[in-house]
Amino acid sequence: MSSAVRTPPAPLAIGPIHLAVPVVLAPMAGITNAAFRRLCRRFGGGLFVSEMVNARGLLEGGEKSWQLAAFDPDESPRSIQLYGTDPTTVGEAVRRLVGDGHVDHVDLNFGCPVPKVTRHGGGAALPARPRLFAAVVSAAVRAAGDVPVTVKMRMGLDDERLTYLPAGRLAAEAGAAAVALHARTAEQRYSGRARWDAIGALVEAVGEVAPVPVLGNGDIWTADDALAMVEATGCTGVVVGRACLGRPWFFAELEAAFTAAPVPPAPGLGAVVEVALTHARLLADAVGEPRAVLQMRKHLGWYLAGYPVGGHTRRALMAASSLDHLDVLLRGLDPNLSLPPGADALPRGTQAGPHPVVVPDGWLDTDSTTPPPAATDVLVGGG
Repeated sequence: MSSAVRTPPAPLAIGPIHLAVPVVLAPMAGITNAAFRRLCRRFGGGLFVSEMVNARGLLEGGEKSWQLAAFDPDESPRSIQLYGTDPTTVGEAVRRLVGDGHVDHVDLNFGCPVPKVTRHGGGAALPARPRLFAAVVSAAVRAAGDVPVTVKMRMGLDDERLTYLPAGRLAAEAGAAAVALHARTAEQRYSGRARWDAIGALVEAVGEVAPVPVLGNGDIWTADDALAMVEATGCTGVVVGRACLGRPWFFAELEAAFTAAPVPPAPGLGAVVEVALTHARLLADAVGEPRAVLQMRKHLGWYLAGYPVGGHTRRALMAASSLDHLDVLLRGLDPNLSLPPGADALPRGTQAGPHPVVVPDGWLDTDSTTPPPAATDVLVGGG
């Protein structure tokens, strides 16, 4: 943590939603379910967004889609990220979610870089067709009424096909309540450095159209990184993803930094174990014990990252078959172990990339408003 003194930014307003802490949890597939969001909310404030949900899956009553769209009874605001490439489908899904009083905020995914999404024209591929992109955003905004709609995107497909500046302007013109930028291209995936200067450029471009908040995402590993991004780019708030994997208390650090309070130190292993066991129990309540134990394997790798617990213990945890077994193994660790200095700031999660971006044949040849075939939407995960 740098000792530099930084001025905390103002609270973040996304339509009628006012956040004292200008922090958003990035949607992450298989991660940001209701159990994980509940855990993060216990540590600090912000906006905690669901996993990506397929709009067509919601309309067709898909069980998986509605499971992904589930919220805790006391969760507020209820924030959902939608995927879709057809303005009509996305608009109708938003209309249903808002009409049922199911959500308080809708985020649209235009940043996913994985081939199973981009090869069907979705995610990071959609802003490459500006008219279709604008139509999807406009349809969602009209259907949402007073519920704010935001947009999350990347810089573009690759360095030769950057889309973020025109897309940001189009989103603001269409009525988006905020625009978030992961400052990498789809080709980069998660490799290399995030280019924060692009966030600053987007702040200027969007500001020429409307006073719409711009949020920055990419390479925020510490609370000081978050303040540094705001200072360097002029963005209104930050979106954090991989930094909170195995570190839900990161939201306590961010809240402290953004309210000019002392940032708490990284917890000792005893405290980490208690949080991990709480996470496992919350998952078990949501999906059942067998699935929860399997899902916790990846999380435990992140919780224990940097702690010198030994390969034998890690292998045993990966083979655990019950919550009781996890409890015994985790409580057998030395609770006094602490992280080596600086280990809490190391990147975690995937570092995959760069990889070529796959888009549909002819996708870049015309700026058509015609969406991809409906059948391709059902092939995309997220419900």
